[in-house]
Amino acid sequence: MSDRPIKLERDEQHMFNVRAIVAGIFILFALLGILGRVYQLQVSEHAKYSELSRQHYQKRIPIPPNRGQIYDRNGVLLADSHTQYVLEVVRDNIGDENADGKSTLADVDIFVERLGSIIPLAEKDVRLFKTQARRFKYQPILIRGNLTEEEYAAWAVNRPRFPGARVEVRMERYYPLVKTASHVIGYVGRIDARDLETLNKDEYIGTTHIGKTGIEAFHENRLHGQAGYQLIEVDAHGKKQSLLSKKDPVGGQELFLGLDINLQIFAESLLKNERGAIVAMDPSNGEVLALASVPTFDPNLFINGISQKDYTALREDPDRPLFNRALQGTYPPGSTIKPMVGVAGLIEGVVTPGSRVYDPGFFRLPGQKHAFRCWNKSGHGSVDLKYSIQQSCDTYFYDLAYRMGIDRFSTAMRRFGFGEKTGIDLPSEASGLMPTKEWKEKRHKRDWFPGDTVNIGIGQGYWLATPLQLAHATTIMANRGVRLKPHVLRGVRTARNQEESVLKPEPFPTLEAKDNYWNLTIQGMENVMRPGGTARAAGAGASYRIAGKTGTAQVFGLAGGKYNAGRIAKRLRDHALFVGFAPADNPKIAVAVIVENAMGGGGATAAPIARKLMDAYLNQAYGDNALKPAGAVAQQELEQMQPATSVQEPTKKSKKQKKQKKQRVNSD
Repeated sequence: MSDRPIKLERDEQHMFNVRAIVAGIFILFALLGILGRVYQLQVSEHAKYSELSRQHYQKRIPIPPNRGQIYDRNGVLLADSHTQYVLEVVRDNIGDENADGKSTLADVDIFVERLGSIIPLAEKDVRLFKTQARRFKYQPILIRGNLTEEEYAAWAVNRPRFPGARVEVRMERYYPLVKTASHVIGYVGRIDARDLETLNKDEYIGTTHIGKTGIEAFHENRLHGQAGYQLIEVDAHGKKQSLLSKKDPVGGQELFLGLDINLQIFAESLLKNERGAIVAMDPSNGEVLALASVPTFDPNLFINGISQKDYTALREDPDRPLFNRALQGTYPPGSTIKPMVGVAGLIEGVVTPGSRVYDPGFFRLPGQKHAFRCWNKSGHGSVDLKYSIQQSCDTYFYDLAYRMGIDRFSTAMRRFGFGEKTGIDLPSEASGLMPTKEWKEKRHKRDWFPGDTVNIGIGQGYWLATPLQLAHATTIMANRGVRLKPHVLRGVRTARNQEESVLKPEPFPTLEAKDNYWNLTIQGMENVMRPGGTARAAGAGASYRIAGKTGTAQVFGLAGGKYNAGRIAKRLRDHALFVGFAPADNPKIAVAVIVENAMGGGGATAAPIARKLMDAYLNQAYGDNALKPAGAVAQQELEQMQPATSVQEPTKKSKKQKKQKKQRVNSD
C-alpha cells in the first residue's frame, strides 16, 4: 500500500480539526456575547431598560388650553369660545402596518380618501392635515372641525373602519357682535404651514387655532394660555390601559380693552354707506376708545377657513372691507395739522403770537410768478395765527412753512408723531410719511424745491398720515405737549382670577412750549367751532367747549377748473377730515375723522360726525339698545382692573407707500 493515501487522510483530518476548533471558538465567543448582553439587560442595566420599556408604552395626550376672552372697558363680551365637535386623527394608529408595525404616509392618503367618503373634507384641511402628519406622528391632529349632528352620526356608524380617528369636544372661537370692531378685535384661524415654521411645538401641542389679525394676533401670548397633558399607559396595540398622571391646562388671560363698544358701534353707524375711519382716544392716558374702519367684515368667516367664494367677494370688493383704514390708510392730512404747525412755528421763533401776514388770496415765493392759492380767492387780509386757524387761512401757513424750511419743519412734526408708527398694540400699523430732502432724493431722484415746502405747510404734497396719527397728534395738543402712546389693551385677568398689573407705556419726551403758545393755538381751534369758524355749524349749541380743526385732502387734480363734488365721480371727490377734543378746558376725548370721497369738506361732513360722537361719549347717550356688561364680569372687578399696558411692538413692517398724486389746495 502506498504512503500517499495515508498522508492525504492525515491532512484532511488535521484540516477538519482546525476548522472545528475555529468554529468552536467562534461559537464560544458568540455565546459569550449573548450571555454578556443578557447579563447587561437583566442585571447590570436592568433598571435602565426596564424604564425604557415602560416609556415605550406610555403616551402623552395634549390638553389644549381655553383661549382667553376679550371684553370692552365696561365688561361687554367681544370674543368668546363655545363647544363644538371636532374630528382628530393620530397618524401612528391608522391604516395597515408595515414590517416595522408603523403606519406609512401612503396609509394616510388611503385613510383620508376613505374618511372623505363619509364626512366632507375641505381640500385645504386635507393639505394641512398631511403637513402636520409628517411632523406629529403620535399626537392627535385636527382634520375637520364643527361637525354637524348628521356628520357625527355618520362617523359613529363607521367608527370601526377608522382606527386612530376620534371625535372630541373642543372650544371654538366666535365673535358675538359679528362685524362690530372687527379690525380691532381681529380673528383666529387654523394653524397653517407658515405658522408651524415659527411656533414653539411644546407650547402649541394640541392647539389648532392661532390669532391672525388684530388684538387676537398682537396679544396671542396672553390669550393662548399653557397646554396640559394626560400621561397614559397603552398596550402593544395602542389601547389605553391606565392614566398615569395629568397636568391641567392653564387658560389664557382675559383681556379688557379700553374700547367703549357702544361708542364703537355709534362711530361705525356714523360712517354708514361711506368709506372712512374714526379714531377716538382718552387724552389723559392714551387709551383708544373707538377705532372704526368702515366698511367692516365678519371675522367669524375666518375661524375654520373662509370659503373661496366669501374670500373672493371680500378681496374684490372695491370698498376694501378687509383694509384697516384707521391704522393702515394714509392720507394727506390737509388743514387739520395747522394748529400743530402753528405751535411749531412759535417754538422755532419763526412767528410770534402777534405776527401778522397779509393774505391777498395767494402766496408767491420770492422772485417767482407762480401763485399758491388760498382757498378764499379774495383773501383774508391781515391775519395772525389765531385767526388763521379759525379761518384756515392757507397763505399764513404757506409763509410760515417757507420761512421755517423743510428740515426744521419735518423735525418739528415728528415731535407730534408724524412720519413714524405710534406703537399701538395692533399689527400692521403704517408709518405714514413725513417727507425730507433726503427722502425725495432717494425716492424720486429729484431735488427738494421751495414749492414742496409751501405745499407741506397746509398738509398737502407728499405728507401722508393715518387717522390714528391724527388722533394721536390731537391728544398732544389737548395735553399741551404731553405725549402718550396709544394703546387698546387696558387690563388683564388670569384664568385663576388673579388680576395682574401691566406696565405703563414708555413715555415720549414732552413737547416743551410756553403756556401762551398752547393757549393761543387752542383758542384758535375753539374759534373754529364758533361763529366765523370753518366748523361753526357743527359747534352750534354745544353744552361744552370744543377745540377742533377741519381739513380737506384732494384725490383728483383739476387743471384750473372749479371743484364741484356733484359733477365728478364719487371716487374722485375730495376726502373730508376733522380733528378735535372736548371739553377744551378739561379734555376727555380726542377725535380724528376722515370720510373718503365726501360730498362736502371737513366742516360740512367730518365735523358734524365728530360732534355727534363727542355728544354721545360725554353724555353717555347711546339709547335703549346700548350693550350691557356680561353678567360674569362684576363692576367691582372692572374698577380694580389695572390701567394701560406696555406691549411689545410688532416687528412686521408696513407696506411701502404708493406714489402720491400731486395735490391741489382745497378749502375746508
